[in-house]
Amino acid sequence: MKKEENSPYKIESLTDAHRAFGLLKPQHPLVSLINGSYTQVDGSKIPHYHVLGFYKIAYKPKLKGNLRYGQSYYDFDEGGLLFASPGQLIGSNNNDVSACSEYTLLIHPDFFLGYPLAKTIRQYGFFSYSTNETLHLSEDEKGTIFEIFNLIDKELSSRIDDFSQDVVISQIELLLNYANRFYKRQFITRKAVNHNLLQKLEEELEHYFNTQALLEQGLPTVSYLADHLNLSPSYLSDMLRSLIGQNAQQYIHDKLIEKAKEQLSTTTLSISEVAYALGFEHSQSFSKLFKTKTNLSPLEFRRSFN
Repeated sequence: MKKEENSPYKIESLTDAHRAFGLLKPQHPLVSLINGSYTQVDGSKIPHYHVLGFYKIAYKPKLKGNLRYGQSYYDFDEGGLLFASPGQLIGSNNNDVSACSEYTLLIHPDFFLGYPLAKTIRQYGFFSYSTNETLHLSEDEKGTIFEIFNLIDKELSSRIDDFSQDVVISQIELLLNYANRFYKRQFITRKAVNHNLLQKLEEELEHYFNTQALLEQGLPTVSYLADHLNLSPSYLSDMLRSLIGQNAQQYIHDKLIEKAKEQLSTTTLSISEVAYALGFEHSQSFSKLFKTKTNLSPLEFRRSFN
């Protein structure tokens, strides 16, 4: 565990993590599954905020304190899965959320080298979610995830041979695919909450359009909106896909086109002036986006009203 002045703690290897938990060295240097049901874990020495050098998938039986899902709404109270990838700052300033996980799977990126998962693992959106966007599990879902954890545990506890890595990676992929399925379910079961977020998103964009923000800050970005909604950009995009079939960038573009149509049909501003008023640095970029979205140039659209 390394710490520089004014920097978060870095837990760079699985051996470092095991040492911090008061455990023996992992059986495999690149992958480890800590089963809290029969392994005595002491996490008191781990700083509340730290940066990992590996992937972490953990199931916590109780979720409270500052580890929240989105806007603090809970669909299930049986616990949930937390995901973290190398380089992410994770943790909480609340002691309640540092309680030991029932299962903790640690995987160093080097374990995936030579396998397609080395590239595809980042395609799972939950690895880019912030720590407060937990995957909550029903009892049936928990049973499925636990079965896979136990398969991994059994494989790692057996004699390591030429097939061990292939088997464990297949089991990790199975775990990730089920997690992906359950996240999609979570978007569906949380539609009421997400519709409320959609309303807030529309209000945030409307406020942005109706102030000097477009002129002072330029086009609204996904990161800007996500930050103002206390979400991560990837979660915001996934939420919108589940509700309206668009990602966040497409949603912003559609709102821009609505505003552009309003300006083109009700004012005498030139095309360049409309582009500038909407936050575009170059009118050509505005015209290209408008043509892509409407199959008409801004000038052709304006002429259709005359």
